Amino acid sequence: MSEPLVYVDRSDVHEGALAELQGAIAEFARFVEENEPQLLSYSVYFSENGTRMTVVHLHVDSASLDYHLDVIGPRLEPFAGLLTMSSIEIFGEPSERALRQLQDKVRLLGSGDVIVHSPQAGFTRLELGRRGVL
Repeated sequence: MSEPLVYVDRSDVHEGALAELQGAIAEFARFVEENEPQLLSYSVYFSENGTRMTVVHLHVDSASLDYHLDVIGPRLEPFAGLLTMSSIEIFGEPSERALRQLQDKVRLLGSGDVIVHSPQAGFTRLELGRRGVL
């Protein structure tokens, strides 16, 4: 069985762009929810002072991340005027294709690194959640 992936990206919000970014990211999240039924979770967080945005999503496996990147890729460019991405972290094992796409995303939206944290120990109960146990 493939292991789940956790995706976390962090960006600095451009001065004066918070309200526009909040509206754009809310619309973006609705699009993701409607078009990616395999995605387990997609959440956006802003710092208290509105200068930082963090996006976290949970994928059931690496194929889910691949699909996500294919779906959202054409919709990223408008965000370049609203934020500067500083990092993407993946907890799990993404495909080589996903890593290339993530590096392209960082170049488009800012700078920084794509950091992969390979699993070392632990477990997942995602199957329990799917069966209605949780």
